Amino acid sequence: MIDTLHAENLTYTRGSRKLIDDLNVTLYPGEMVALIGPNGAGKSTLLRLLTGFLPADSGECRLGQQALTEWDRAKLAQRRAVMRQQNVMTFSQPAEDVVAMGRAPWPSLHSASIVQQVMAMTGCDELAKRDYRQLSGGEQQRVQLARVLSQLWQDDAPQGWLFLDEPTSALDLYWQQQTLRLLHKLTRQPRLSVCAVVHDLNLASLWADRILLLHQGKLVAQGTPQEVMTEDVLTRWYQADVQVTRNEENGRPHIQLRQ
Repeated sequence: MIDTLHAENLTYTRGSRKLIDDLNVTLYPGEMVALIGPNGAGKSTLLRLLTGFLPADSGECRLGQQALTEWDRAKLAQRRAVMRQQNVMTFSQPAEDVVAMGRAPWPSLHSASIVQQVMAMTGCDELAKRDYRQLSGGEQQRVQLARVLSQLWQDDAPQGWLFLDEPTSALDLYWQQQTLRLLHKLTRQPRLSVCAVVHDLNLASLWADRILLLHQGKLVAQGTPQEVMTEDVLTRWYQADVQVTRNEENGRPHIQLRQ
């Protein structure tokens, strides 16, 4: 049986505010999913619930046939990896050592060669010896991507569940394109699933197989980019005056703000 990651009736409250409200979602292997929604919609909170970093007030997340809370932490680390928005380091560390941290769940495997392979794949090999703290925000983001890919690396490819919180926020246009191309290519093999919080709707439209649109902690729309990214849906939930056209090459929606 191919594993899925399924969340059922998730609720999470902080203070008097319900950040996630009775939410149900299923993620499948071999797909690239974009979490979108206005500020405060609950995207990052949902990501933390789906990865087991936050305990839900009610409801349950299951990976395969087992609740995340029942997984051995070391085994779970071999199956899912998480790249957060902020990854601050307070001491000097070469970039290649940061990437190598991703191999912690696999102490007996050939970590050095895997680190080199993943750094080359993500364009980080030229950063290998540089102090991570001295890198630009975009360079640090690329190193963190290499770290989480190395964490899931098995049998010459990443396998499992990769969760990314705004993975392109600090990248220039070239590296946005290269990063999303790489992730999309890796998910074409049904051994990796990517779920990413994405603020740029056009990037989400171009690369995601499926869109999950959140608003005030609820999943208000889901489906292909063509199904979700319509003028009516985006205007309703973002409260912005947008124009949606179709890309002639691929049929994907293209979103513009009206003047």
